[in-house]
Amino acid sequence: MARKNGILVGLGGGSGSGKSTLAKRLRDRLGVDRLTILEMDSFYREDPTATARDRAARNYDHPDALDWELLLETLRQLRAGEDAEIPVYDFGDHRRADSTVVVPPTPVILVEGILCLVHEPLRRLLDLSVFVDTEPDIRFIRRLRRDILDRDRSIDSVVNQYLETVRPMYSEYVAPSRYHADIVIPEGTGDNELGVPLMVEALAHRLETMLAEG
Repeated sequence: MARKNGILVGLGGGSGSGKSTLAKRLRDRLGVDRLTILEMDSFYREDPTATARDRAARNYDHPDALDWELLLETLRQLRAGEDAEIPVYDFGDHRRADSTVVVPPTPVILVEGILCLVHEPLRRLLDLSVFVDTEPDIRFIRRLRRDILDRDRSIDSVVNQYLETVRPMYSEYVAPSRYHADIVIPEGTGDNELGVPLMVEALAHRLETMLAEG
């Protein structure tokens, strides 16, 4: 795909590593008019025949859980300077909501998700790939707190999902994708006052170079 508009950045790392926090820090630094965040959670595949129990039991940490075709088409639209219609995912019901969000193109498009650096066709499109590397116990604690407070999950359900799918899929897919990253940032939280400015500086430089080239 020929680049027509925007720097495409991929931000990968395990669940609870601090990707979302880092992405928001980047957006705050660069400005909402210069950076758009696409969360890969919005692009889970739809199965209209699946029951609620089937959806709850699905392995959402496996690459097959994502609608890669829709994600890549969305990126094509944004890079062509077009608005893109993004699905809204309902974590409580494990399916897409009826509503969507229209996202405008910006100079920097940041794709964020645990499997961001796993899919080779997506990696080929990235101008910059980043992996947030955080210790497993920290990631689990953050995920446990988030799923209980924000997604109305029980402790048992979070623990079972972590043991059955999250941890093994991290070992099989997410951790090896670290080696595809241009930049590895340890502890991707708001407390990382060295890694975040360095990444922002790199993105800003790439953006200014592209703008200068027209």
